[in-house]
Amino acid sequence: MRTPGILIFGLVLAPCGWILNLTSTVAPNWRTIHSLTDEPQDLVVEQGIWDICRTFTTSRAQQCNQRSNDQTYFDHQIISVAQGMMVASLIVTAVGLAVATPGVRCWRDNPRWMLASLGGLLISCSGLLTIIPIAWYTHVLTSINSVSVKRDPAKADDIRVGYCIVLGYIGGIMEVLGGFVMFLGICSCCGGRNRGEKPQTNTGRATFKPTPIPRVNIPSNYDSSSEGSSIPYSIKSVDDDLDFPRAKPRDIGTINKSYTGRPYDADL
Repeated sequence: MRTPGILIFGLVLAPCGWILNLTSTVAPNWRTIHSLTDEPQDLVVEQGIWDICRTFTTSRAQQCNQRSNDQTYFDHQIISVAQGMMVASLIVTAVGLAVATPGVRCWRDNPRWMLASLGGLLISCSGLLTIIPIAWYTHVLTSINSVSVKRDPAKADDIRVGYCIVLGYIGGIMEVLGGFVMFLGICSCCGGRNRGEKPQTNTGRATFKPTPIPRVNIPSNYDSSSEGSSIPYSIKSVDDDLDFPRAKPRDIGTINKSYTGRPYDADL
């Protein structure tokens, strides 16, 4: 029997979401700062939760490991919270996949719905652990203090959302959806009863099929009236007995003497 579709759906979305969350966690691009004061115009500061990089758009040169130069940014509360929750999300997703994998019916006749549902619940929780810090970071995006942000009253700060925020949102949503769909397997309406997966029960009644009688082919040149035949009558005599008496064919030379010699309708 085929693997249930809800398990396939969850096991496809969960690893994809985990990869996106891993990229969002380690990449230093949660936000970017452009048009810095007293800095070259092609300089872009990329800030993540673990590191800061300075990138020059003209020469494509990049300088990372700038964390020690901007400790003000890493002292913000959201940074420490995001670090802990993103790492916890990666760990919980891996544990959820390890629990859900034995529950899938790839090598069994029936899936282990309890294991698959428990794994789906863990995967959904890991997605929430990703979405919460990313949503919080997006809310306070422009209010996080940093050495790179000069706060010039005459010029607005050009702070933009980095690609890590986008990847984190997508990965978290994929994990929540995949885990929730797998968790639906714990419900009785989705436990295999509506997909033709109900186990078959043996009633103990034996079913007998009639054995077909082999057909005997009689040769066309076979003479049933021969002396060596074991049949005491011929095929013609059988046909005569099964037919109506008045409809029997008469031999040539016989005379019908009944009813004053008048012929029957069958004799005409």
